Amino acid sequence: MVSNLADTVEYQLPVGDELVPLNPLLGKELTLTFTGKINCAHCGALTKKSFSQGYCFPCMRKLARCDMCIMKPETCHYHEGTCREPEWGEANCFIPHYVYLSNTSGLKVGITRHSQIPTRWVDQGATQALKILKVATRQQSGLVEVAFKDLIADKTNWRAMLKGNADPMDLKLVADDLKSQLQQSLANIISSQGESEIEFVDSDVVEINYPVLAFPEKIKSHNFDKEPRVSGVLQGIKGQYLIFDTGVINIRKFTSYEVEVTV
Repeated sequence: MVSNLADTVEYQLPVGDELVPLNPLLGKELTLTFTGKINCAHCGALTKKSFSQGYCFPCMRKLARCDMCIMKPETCHYHEGTCREPEWGEANCFIPHYVYLSNTSGLKVGITRHSQIPTRWVDQGATQALKILKVATRQQSGLVEVAFKDLIADKTNWRAMLKGNADPMDLKLVADDLKSQLQQSLANIISSQGESEIEFVDSDVVEINYPVLAFPEKIKSHNFDKEPRVSGVLQGIKGQYLIFDTGVINIRKFTSYEVEVTV
């Protein structure tokens, strides 16, 4: 889904060449029907199964964006000359990244390209977020994230995130405490990478509100691969999830699926 950070996040659902506004559909019956057709997000070929959220198997094997180092940036192997797509890596990995704290299902650390803020936070369903470090490359962001992972989580409990908003916290105070505990580890990383490569950021906490009429008490997950028709009253949107009175569905998971929308 395409999102826009406003007083309440505004969502649009890409359907063909159109963007369907979703916020006005809250409280209304909405039906999504999977036609059975999946086209690779890169080459456009028909595929029976989607890999890495939207790609055919051959593209998943050859694209740098589908390599394991995207999930674990600290394992970047560009310097070894084995990057699947060096030009893509240079354009997407050798650019400024941020390390941030967010409040999703609770406190977590994350990383993202500078151009993906605040989109990344919205996609994760964060209700609060704070940039804490700016680095020159994706690999460096991974090295810093690994240090923080010794103290806090780097994953969101999506079920807890969809059941309600986590209690607000003072992210700046938390950040100061974490940086104090990790002072030596961060100093070692900065020393090895260069002081001009990694810098602390003084920024404001971003508060994010989602269009939700009611959170589900129990989580039932819809899956187009098992049930091609998903229907119900749209009760909310949070992260990349549509919340129906019949269950929830992760729209990002079904990138490249051809879907018909009926209101």
